[in-house]
Amino acid sequence: MTDNINNERVKRAYVNWLREAKGFAESTITVIERATSLWEEFSGHEGFAKFSQSKAIKFKEWLAERTKRKGANGNVTNYHILRHLKTFFHWLATQPGFKSKIDLSSVSLLSLDRKKVREIISPKFQEFPSLEHVRKLVSSIEIYSEIDQRDRALISFLLLSGMRDKAVASLPLGCFDREKLEIRQLPQSGVDTKFSKSMVTYLWKFDEELLKHVLDWSLYLEEVKLFGAADPMFPRNKVERSPETLVFCSSETEPKFWKGAGSIRRILELRSKEAGLRYYKPHSFRHAASHIAQSYCRTPEQMRAVSQNLGHENIGTTITTYGKLDQFRLADVIRSMDFSPDAGSEITETEARVLENMLRKARKRI
Repeated sequence: MTDNINNERVKRAYVNWLREAKGFAESTITVIERATSLWEEFSGHEGFAKFSQSKAIKFKEWLAERTKRKGANGNVTNYHILRHLKTFFHWLATQPGFKSKIDLSSVSLLSLDRKKVREIISPKFQEFPSLEHVRKLVSSIEIYSEIDQRDRALISFLLLSGMRDKAVASLPLGCFDREKLEIRQLPQSGVDTKFSKSMVTYLWKFDEELLKHVLDWSLYLEEVKLFGAADPMFPRNKVERSPETLVFCSSETEPKFWKGAGSIRRILELRSKEAGLRYYKPHSFRHAASHIAQSYCRTPEQMRAVSQNLGHENIGTTITTYGKLDQFRLADVIRSMDFSPDAGSEITETEARVLENMLRKARKRI
């Protein structure tokens, strides 16, 4: 009983540290708490101070066996569980009453082998729609209502902005500047950005027709729907009951935000099915935007601009995570490269240094 009480006290202190000192979101804290709960389940809820080298090793075996019993490939999940536990015990080793009891060399054993870790953290090729695919999907939407208008603009916006779906779902109309094609992703205005980071991005002009759909929609909201700056750029459906059939239906929107990004996924699924096209997840449009934009880069400065427009702090993220080419594009690029003696003279010495620096940062991430 005493161990349980002490464990609860320690967990409350740790959660408070995560929340106040590290600024973690509640959803992240919940995941971390799950890791400590699994440790307690394994140890029979004995005190955290009884952590040892042998228990660290046995926990990994227990975790692997638990995953095997469920018939799942849990390397990724187990990797994150161990990562969260390692951070927890590192923190615990700095707390009064635990400094002499938690051996940091034993804590380091809470890791998978290097081969598995490399497999888990290595960038995976993400399939994404081509520009032509998006054009076909958008053009397949016949406009009978403002719901159709919204969906057409939404799909266009996903590609042209390269924004994450949660940010798009929570974007107020006032955060979009139609003249500058500027999007202010500001958490203080309600935009749900990753790590609550503020950023300013711009729509890419990949296609004039797609861009027109976005601009026409924002103008429609302002001049016809009379939406204000705080109202959603992509509002939810207004559901009403038909007086004739008593069936709930919807043909227009209302100035209310979606509760999450799930509606964007459902819209893409529905519109793809109606068009007879393959469905791609919302985040794949971000990958598509990155690949299309990178294909137009001719200088290191342009590459840096693409990376910054995606909200990446490190250009290596853009290159390694969003820059992997599919086999067809890879073949095209290799075949089109000029390997003649004079080809290298087209890039300036300054550009070469910047490009070398970019590649060095990308290699560090790998």
